Amino acid sequence: MNTPANPARPTISRRAAAFDSSGIRRVFDLIRSLPDPINLSIGQPDFPMPEGARQAACEATQAGRNGYTATQGLPELRERLEAEVRMACGQPERTLCITSGTSGALVLALMALIDPGDEVIIFEPAFVMYRPLVEFLGGKCVVIDTAPSFAIDPEQVAAAISPRTKAILFNSPNNPTGMVVPADTVQALAELADRRGVTLISDELYRCYCYDSPFASAADYSSTAVVLDGFSKSHAMTGWRVGWLHGPREIVEACTTLQQYTFVCAPQVGQWAALAALDCDMSRPLAECQRKRDKLIAGLAGHYRFVEPGGAFYLYPEAPDGSGKAFAERAVKEEQLLVVPGTVFGTADTHFRLSYTVSDAMLDRGIDALIRLAT
Repeated sequence: MNTPANPARPTISRRAAAFDSSGIRRVFDLIRSLPDPINLSIGQPDFPMPEGARQAACEATQAGRNGYTATQGLPELRERLEAEVRMACGQPERTLCITSGTSGALVLALMALIDPGDEVIIFEPAFVMYRPLVEFLGGKCVVIDTAPSFAIDPEQVAAAISPRTKAILFNSPNNPTGMVVPADTVQALAELADRRGVTLISDELYRCYCYDSPFASAADYSSTAVVLDGFSKSHAMTGWRVGWLHGPREIVEACTTLQQYTFVCAPQVGQWAALAALDCDMSRPLAECQRKRDKLIAGLAGHYRFVEPGGAFYLYPEAPDGSGKAFAERAVKEEQLLVVPGTVFGTADTHFRLSYTVSDAMLDRGIDALIRLAT
C-alpha cells in the first residue's frame, strides 16, 4: 500500500478544540518529572479503600461479575441507596440512578437539562468541570464571584436569574475552598429555585467531610433538586468510577436514557465494592482528615491569609505575591512543591489550592516549604 507523502492532517471539532487541558492534569504530568516532589495538589484521599469493599471487588471479579449491569445500576446497590435517600429527605417518590462516577452524574444531569442558549448560574471559584461542560452543551454560565468570603448570597442569586436561566449549580462542601454552605442558605437557594422554576443541582460529593457543622442537603428542602454524589471521596474509590444522582423521576429517567447512549453503566465490579463499602466504618479516616486540616491551618497561620475551611479536604490561601499562577510556578521551581493555581477554578488569579490528604511526613514538608515561600 502506498502512503501519501503528505497526508492531510485530521481536523478535530470546534467543540473539542474549545477545551483546554485541565491545570490539574498538567500537575499529574509534572509529578513524573520531579525526583522528590511535595505533592499537595491532587484531590484524592490518602487512606486506603476499606477492606470490606476490596474483598467484595475481588470476590465479584472471581465470580465472573465483569459484564454490563442494568443502565440504572445493580438493583442491590441502587435500591439500597434509593431507600436511604428517601428516608433521609422524607421524599418517597425521589428516584436514583447509579452513574459512572460523580463526574458522570454531572454530565448526565446537564445533558438532561440544558439546551443551547440556556443559562446556568455557577459560583466561582468552582470545580474545574462546571463551566466547560455547560459551554460544551451550548449553554452559558452566569458566574457569581464569591470572593473574598466564599459565601453564597441568595439575593445576589435571585438578581442573576433571567428568563433563560435553567439551573443553579453549587457544591458543598466546596472544591476548592472547603467552604460548607449553611443550612439556611441551602434552604433559601432551594426555595428560590422552586419559586422561579429553576432546577437546583447540588454537588454533594464531599458531604461526609463536614467538620464544624452538620451537612445540609438540597434534597432536605426541595423535591425538585437534583443531587450528585458518589463513593470516590468518602471511601477512597476514585478509580472505580461509581457515583449516583437522585431527584425527580422525570429527570432521573432522562439521565438513565442518556447513560444508555454514553457511559452505558458504571463498572460492575466497582458497584459490588460500593455496596460493601456502605457497611464499612469510615469514622477513623475522616477524623484523621480533620486532624490534618487543623494541623495545616495551625502551621500556616500568620504566614498566609485564608478563610478557614469547614469541610472537604482543601485549603485555599491567597497567593503572597498576588498571583496564584506565579506562586504555583515559583513553588515548583524553588521547593518542588506542587499546588494548583486558582485560575483552574475561575478567572481570578489570586489564590491557590492545597490538598491535605497526604501523609504527615508530606504535610510537614509542605508546611515548611510554604513558610519559606511566604517570606
